[in-house]
Amino acid sequence: MSRHRIVVVGAGFGGLTMGAALRAAGIDDFVILEEGDDVGGVWRENTYPGSACDVPSHLYSFGFDPYRDAEVRFPDQGSILGYMRAVADRNGLRRHLRSNTSVTSATYVDADGTWTLTTADGQLLHADAVVWAVGQLHRPAVPDLPGAHSFTGRAFHSARWDHDADLTGHVAVVGTGSSAAQMVPELARTATTVTLYQRTPPWVLPKPADRFGPVSRWALAHLPGLHRLYRAGLYLGADLLLAPITREGWSARPARWLALAHLRRQVPDRALRDKLTPDYRIGEKRILVDSRFYPALTLPHVELVTDPVDRVTGDGIRTVTGTHRHADVIVWATGFRAPEFFSGITVRGRNGVDLHAHWAERGRPEAFFGLAVPGFPSMYLIAGPHSFTPTNSNPSMKEHQVRYIMRCLELNARLGAPTAVTPAAMAAYRRRLDAALARTVWPGGVRSWFKLDSDGPVTNPWPAGARKFARLLDAHAPADAFTAVPVRDVPAR
Repeated sequence: MSRHRIVVVGAGFGGLTMGAALRAAGIDDFVILEEGDDVGGVWRENTYPGSACDVPSHLYSFGFDPYRDAEVRFPDQGSILGYMRAVADRNGLRRHLRSNTSVTSATYVDADGTWTLTTADGQLLHADAVVWAVGQLHRPAVPDLPGAHSFTGRAFHSARWDHDADLTGHVAVVGTGSSAAQMVPELARTATTVTLYQRTPPWVLPKPADRFGPVSRWALAHLPGLHRLYRAGLYLGADLLLAPITREGWSARPARWLALAHLRRQVPDRALRDKLTPDYRIGEKRILVDSRFYPALTLPHVELVTDPVDRVTGDGIRTVTGTHRHADVIVWATGFRAPEFFSGITVRGRNGVDLHAHWAERGRPEAFFGLAVPGFPSMYLIAGPHSFTPTNSNPSMKEHQVRYIMRCLELNARLGAPTAVTPAAMAAYRRRLDAALARTVWPGGVRSWFKLDSDGPVTNPWPAGARKFARLLDAHAPADAFTAVPVRDVPAR
């Protein structure tokens, strides 16, 4: 049994940002619990061929220790993971890290206003506050298709890559999200055939070159402050150019035109191009940024299948038309169960209220700016419901939340008591959030991981720009939204 002032769960971008903020504030009594064997989050787990980020890494990086490579604009998975490990080393976070430690439950203790966390191996940890930084894209979604268990070859999810699988034969990829778009060109290099099964074609914008040109390289290497200026320009540009797309704003039509021009330029075959042309509004699903996906689909040994899958057989996949295609390997590039926040973890707040039951009563997961839930004192979320940005930098969104969480911790210390966001503050936020969501293209749009189910409520994305998220948080004083919670005084439900 151990006791800490703060327990942080998760060592991806959110957990490391929280740890760095605590150290910067002079708080040393904290621990970061990580179920994996090292820091990195999704960048430790997604090791499929071609894995990379489609957001420029000068933007997709830590603000307190930003990415500053003058050569590479879009590093691959291994480089991003190496950067995160180096950040953990440089900022003294490893001594706070407990790897291979999975949390199964967390319970608020009304008698003394603390939290008790239980790990998978039975350890107990007590804390004055708990910060969940478990992310949204780490629970693989694998379709429950008839016959899936009868397949005799290798089958695995893209986030659980089987590096022993032989990829020189016939490879089937199910799904057309960013993971599939990145892996198909790589698989096509070695496989005899690659068959891609598509349910919904993505909107794809062209991706700039992975490496900077000679002039940019020289400038970034020699001009002081240019890295910082470039990062700020990317952040501002994403809000001005991309965020309006999700509301059918001014940039939606130019973005649609650019995506269709990109498709026409890279796919000369009309029949194939028709299959790849989306029939829904741009922005309803996450837009891909890629320049290698379409050319790979034009290769003679790569086939795009748009007929729905009927069943998996012992040696392949059969579609509803009755056509059977042989496969030695099946890769499920089918995304993640993103709306299932805290899946597999029991969380109980005041008076033993279960978080999952609390959310079920409201019809969806919800939290005040994605970071606090009424009735769960001194418990904070990083990348909780409605705090994912599909148009900007998610590490920046997490930094905005961490900055606010630090203000909440200061309030707790000043009051000498745990605090929780009030139901009134949550209700006011919910009204504003719902009004903003209603103006986006997501409600009533196509099926996507942004929703609880195909026709259900939107659960994950923030319905505006990252700058607005930061401005609204900065304008909310924690003392106006949070109230002290007395201990040994448990109200009736």
